[in-house]
Amino acid sequence: MSVEFGQDRYMKKIKKVRIGVMGFGRIGRQLYQLAACDESLNIVAISDIGSPEILHYLLTTSRKNQPREKPVRLEGNYLIDEHEGQETRTRLMSADRPSEIPWDLFGVDLVVDATGRFRSREDLQPHLDNGAQRVLVSTLPEGQVDRVILYGVNQDDARAEDRIISGGSASTTAMALALKTITDSHAIVHATMTSVHSYTSDQSLQDYAGADFRRSRSGAENIIPNESLAPQWVAKVLPSLATKLSGYALNVPVQEGSMLDMTVVVEDPSLDVVTLNELFVNASKKTPRLIQTIGDPIVSSDVKGCSQSLLVDLKGTMKAGARMLKLICWHESLGHAQRLIDIAKLYADLDADKEVS
Repeated sequence: MSVEFGQDRYMKKIKKVRIGVMGFGRIGRQLYQLAACDESLNIVAISDIGSPEILHYLLTTSRKNQPREKPVRLEGNYLIDEHEGQETRTRLMSADRPSEIPWDLFGVDLVVDATGRFRSREDLQPHLDNGAQRVLVSTLPEGQVDRVILYGVNQDDARAEDRIISGGSASTTAMALALKTITDSHAIVHATMTSVHSYTSDQSLQDYAGADFRRSRSGAENIIPNESLAPQWVAKVLPSLATKLSGYALNVPVQEGSMLDMTVVVEDPSLDVVTLNELFVNASKKTPRLIQTIGDPIVSSDVKGCSQSLLVDLKGTMKAGARMLKLICWHESLGHAQRLIDIAKLYADLDADKEVS
């Protein structure tokens, strides 16, 4: 059994978008890997509190399944990557806060803040003050920002004037794509989801006192109930579903691969398992970069390398009542990193259109 996931390259205008990244954790490294294979993108600078040697080491270990012509090497404070005869140099900097990073020195068009720490307009504004033209935060925001884009759902809402944007989260985008696929043809009365999520870098391996009682327990040996902001943000992006969504999360001791267990109540009692699965199969044909379906009996580790935001498990669909159906949908962080890349290119296109007009 194998699961294959493809990636397209697309962009209306050929232009090197100069990107800065703050936070070189899992998402940051995946952004670097994706951008290195995209001729329209150039990650010119990365800020992280880790030493250049350790950041390089983590990057090379995470690329073991992505063969390259030559391995990325470290020269002083620069990552050097050679691909298809082109060499790119990415400056590594040590900084703890956005106010400490001189983005203007690198002519950065867009900064992706992938730290997960800075989520409010006040926290993100220093990126702009220090020379970035735009900021894209890799998670859901705290308070109001210029735009929340769940790519594949509301990207048409983006405006060239947006300066602080949230790219949502992997589970938020997956939930929104699933619900949009259904509501395009069937009215939903209510939907609830449980996000069964791999443990995150802000969880401790051992019990350790933190701000939250449950999350103070070991992430390596516990299923930890947690709140999810996905339903409230999906309701904002899909206003027809306002007051109709609920859900929560379970952080589980799995390193990669997450799942949405979603229950929907629909108005039409004739909607059955076969018809619902056909909706997603057809959606995957229309938007294969975003949605995929699979009929194999997969588990979480099989999702590694999935660049789509929604992988619908066709074997998991079931009818649970006259108008109630259940879905199992998978996703992993690479899909979210790819959507952040898509958003960066979306805004580059908007800038190009504005310059032409």
